[in-house]
Amino acid sequence: SPYGGRCIPTDTTFGVPGRPQSASNQTAILTGDPAPALLGRHVLGYPNAPLRGLMADRSIIRRLGAAGRTATFANAYPAPYLDALEVPRRPSTSPPELVLSPESRRKVKPSASKLAFAAGGIPLRTLDDARAGDGLTHDITGASARAYGLPAPARTPEEAAAVFWAIASGADFTFFEHYLADEAGHAQDWMAALAALDAFDAFTRALVATRPADARVLVCSDHGNVEDLSTRGHTLHPVPVLYFGPPAPEVESFSTVADVGRAVVRWLGAE
Repeated sequence: SPYGGRCIPTDTTFGVPGRPQSASNQTAILTGDPAPALLGRHVLGYPNAPLRGLMADRSIIRRLGAAGRTATFANAYPAPYLDALEVPRRPSTSPPELVLSPESRRKVKPSASKLAFAAGGIPLRTLDDARAGDGLTHDITGASARAYGLPAPARTPEEAAAVFWAIASGADFTFFEHYLADEAGHAQDWMAALAALDAFDAFTRALVATRPADARVLVCSDHGNVEDLSTRGHTLHPVPVLYFGPPAPEVESFSTVADVGRAVVRWLGAE
């Protein structure tokens, strides 16, 4: 594979009946614990109370911090949205990019990734950071964010990769979350799927091509979806976990996506 990378087909079901879902599998990745098996079911969307409790105790971000390691979330969000979620964020001096109604504020819920960083007390980036070259929009290029009227910078995937490595140079662990492919899968939208995957592919190739020699790159999905547009739902397929970096024979034995989180804490001495 390119740049000496490895591809490991990895289970997302944890032996639990039903379709793998975002809340429980993202919690598994970001705690290193088999969340669906611990709960006995898959939890869709946003973490419920048991998953929030697991994240508060076992977030890999919190454990890295306790071991003296630094972590950062490369994604940038509108400041009013982060305030509605009641998660820590960086200062923003720009006028609010959007105004959420009281009803909207009540409806928004934090995803597993935001809870993982909140558990570690890490403030999230705002669009101020993205415009300053110190944050990425979830769509990589900024096109989707700008289509919603948000003042996001326009970038090529290659420029976004350079921003990622600039961010990563200041932390032991850097996390980036991309979900347009999942949205395209749910919509069964072939053109949206192609656009999302093309941008992510170009971003990942640039990321790996410019990887510092001592850096490790893991690419993982929480479940299958966009690979089968005949269904709106998630699939039972294993997902490809991609690894690029120094020799790491242990990645060949990954069995579930929780092993991704476990590898991060092991490599950074936070077990």
